Amino acid sequence: MRQVVGGDVPHSSSRLHHKMHSRLYKTQVRAMSVLGKFITIEGGEGAGKSTNIVCVERYLRDKGIKFIKTREPGGTLLAEEVRKLLLAQYDEKMSEKTELLLMFAARAQHIQQKILPALQAGLWVVCDRFTDATYAYQGGGRGLSENIIAALEQLVQEGLQPDLTLLLDVDEAVGLARAGTRSKPDRFESENTRFFVRVLGVYRQRAVQYSQRFRVINAGQELENVQRDIIVELEKFMAAHGN
Repeated sequence: MRQVVGGDVPHSSSRLHHKMHSRLYKTQVRAMSVLGKFITIEGGEGAGKSTNIVCVERYLRDKGIKFIKTREPGGTLLAEEVRKLLLAQYDEKMSEKTELLLMFAARAQHIQQKILPALQAGLWVVCDRFTDATYAYQGGGRGLSENIIAALEQLVQEGLQPDLTLLLDVDEAVGLARAGTRSKPDRFESENTRFFVRVLGVYRQRAVQYSQRFRVINAGQELENVQRDIIVELEKFMAAHGN
């Protein structure tokens, strides 16, 4: 589990942003035992996250690593209730800011009740989506300010960032075609193609910006090749962390 103030510090980061929260970072690092590792799996609709998380689980299990699997939004009883609000279709339109605040409300609960306790207990955490999804969907898709998202990220996460993010990258047309074969679309899956073009664009931008933790997987390949590439990246991560 890495602790980075206000999110990762990108190659072209705001040094002021970093400096403002350095004191918070130092305080939290002293207060916490950094034991477990935090892996997130990201991608747009139809990228194959659910299928490929099973591959990650199997790999960790074979290595004898104790872990928990979780998801966002959700992960705890209360956060799962918020998830229902976010995904359901309503006659009343949910505002973009309401959506953003609900995402971070669920995340705050998830971090405090599940993610941090697991990491502090030495467990690894495998999470289906995290804050990169918020930058992609609420930032790119909805057009909300990155500065607003970053402020909420600082408030809720207090420096918590994934150690490794696997981005399952597949063109939006392919992903939407895959997603279309599933059950009735939720509120996000019902968005138009332009929305998902923006989502994917932000994901790819962040993969470059935060290349120290992002590993991009070509999810347009055959599943066997996708999972081969995932295992290669997990092996590199394990080697780098002495496992």
